[in-house]
Amino acid sequence: MTRFTDSGGLTRRGLLGGLAAGACVALARPAVAQHEPGDAPASVQPIEVGAQPIAHFERSRPDAKRFGGLEFRGGLLLSSSTPHFGGWSGLATAADGSSLLAVSDAGSWLGAELAYRGGAPAGLARARIGPLLTVGGRPLRDKREQDAESVALVEGTPARGTVLIGFERLHRVGRFPVRDGQVQAPSGYLRLPQEAARMPANQGLEALAVIQSGPLQGSLVAFAERFTRGSSYHTGWLWVRDVPHRIQLRDIDGFNITDAAGLPDGGLLVLERHYRWTTGVKMRIRRLRSTEIAPGARLTGETVLEADSGFEIDNMEGMAVHRGPRGETVVTLVSDDNFNRLLQRTVLLQFTLLGEAASGKS
Repeated sequence: MTRFTDSGGLTRRGLLGGLAAGACVALARPAVAQHEPGDAPASVQPIEVGAQPIAHFERSRPDAKRFGGLEFRGGLLLSSSTPHFGGWSGLATAADGSSLLAVSDAGSWLGAELAYRGGAPAGLARARIGPLLTVGGRPLRDKREQDAESVALVEGTPARGTVLIGFERLHRVGRFPVRDGQVQAPSGYLRLPQEAARMPANQGLEALAVIQSGPLQGSLVAFAERFTRGSSYHTGWLWVRDVPHRIQLRDIDGFNITDAAGLPDGGLLVLERHYRWTTGVKMRIRRLRSTEIAPGARLTGETVLEADSGFEIDNMEGMAVHRGPRGETVVTLVSDDNFNRLLQRTVLLQFTLLGEAASGKS
């Protein structure tokens, strides 16, 4: 579970005041000490996931659908009675959006079918949860091993394919087969660049994405949550034929990177989060064009969406992209509730990416 601080030195547990609209300091402070992440399950088990529709993205404008370069399709407030549910920090979806796989920073995975109604997400079906494993097949044992923050689908589907999972604290990217909807033991780990060892323990590999087309098709992109090394750029890497090359993304207004997803045209979306005790939580999505992505590149991209606590957001950490039924590009987001069911939520949101992304917050 990634921790971050604002200018007053609060950790991410201090998100409570900004994530819950109107929550006061007196409520937030005790929750910091009381709520710890849940344990991963010892084995795979079916679970029931409740889904409450989110019909409007902006609270003050319930009829609005377009926000920057995105059009809101719908959302869900997800919940489950199992104590293992929560902390979802990385997300992958099938090419048609019919299923998903999420990973938790408590060392677990969630697989499910994603149901729709009228083009909007309607619920999760046939959900299963299980532990992430070591190469030897045992469940990951402690926080240093368990802190999964990102997942990218390399081939196949979330039910039968191969995914890459990024971890922080013990920084690594593992290659995990998925069979019959269950994440198996990793077949191995990618070679990380030497400088990756200098990433802060709790601000490591938060974003993984695979380039979907063009000359770099199949290449992996990874970004650290915050590894600026005193510069005005975030640090990431682009693996071309299994060789990592540094790339950089401009640090704008102190946002941290939380995920990335490959676009059909070979570009990328990057998900970011910002928190200050005085202003609450914000999220931003930037689009990186395929023509800009290359070894050694210094990128800025364009802002597709920026939203604050006036919108139906939480601690947004996972992002995936799929094709909709009419060929449109659909963006799915999920939040990490920090296993704090008092003041945080597991929110799943879906948007359509519009043709030419407009800039800014509408």
